[in-house]
Amino acid sequence: MTSLIKTSFLFSLITLLIFTYTQAATIEVKNNCGYKVWAAAVPGGGKPLNTGESWTITASAGTQKARVWARTGCTFDNSGKGHCQTGDCGGVLNCQVYGTPPNTLAEYALNQYMNLDFFDISLVDGFNVPMDFSPTANGCRGIKCTADINGQCPSQLKTQGGCNNPCTVFKTDNYCCNSGSCGATDYSRYFKTRCPDAYSYPKDDATSTFTCPGGTNYRVVFCP
Repeated sequence: MTSLIKTSFLFSLITLLIFTYTQAATIEVKNNCGYKVWAAAVPGGGKPLNTGESWTITASAGTQKARVWARTGCTFDNSGKGHCQTGDCGGVLNCQVYGTPPNTLAEYALNQYMNLDFFDISLVDGFNVPMDFSPTANGCRGIKCTADINGQCPSQLKTQGGCNNPCTVFKTDNYCCNSGSCGATDYSRYFKTRCPDAYSYPKDDATSTFTCPGGTNYRVVFCP
């Protein structure tokens, strides 16, 4: 009888662990900007959001290299084809590929090492709208980038609708880290001093990657 109880307990524990590991997460995307944005997500697609509107994405457990961002200055026809001034994803409303710079990115990978979620805000593709990216449970710390990056953008990085990262403009290894041996620059420090939580260049891991237990739900807010 004792053996049967132990077997039953172990089966229940394993079932619980499997359920926890495979539980999908929801990502609520909300537009608090005073203008319309076209939210984008890979995986997830895209959706126009007027001020105050939200869109909920369901992300499968184990999702990797996922992104959420805002597109601005978009026009689409009835078939969902068009173009955006910032964050365009191949000229379609329902994104299947990452957006073009500049775009502020919320990035996440779910149920990774030790069943942790890893999440960050990245300015490696530049900046177009302020952003808050926060877990909605489990007591994990949220992150944000709310500075006036566009208004104070260095002249060399200014572009219509946003502020480019230097890699996009200069395309050199010093800024793009193609060889894997780059460091901070004056341009990356411009972003980092204004948004300490965010990635400012590709090797900016130590102060820019955050974790939360797998199974956590999240909220991305544009213009928090």
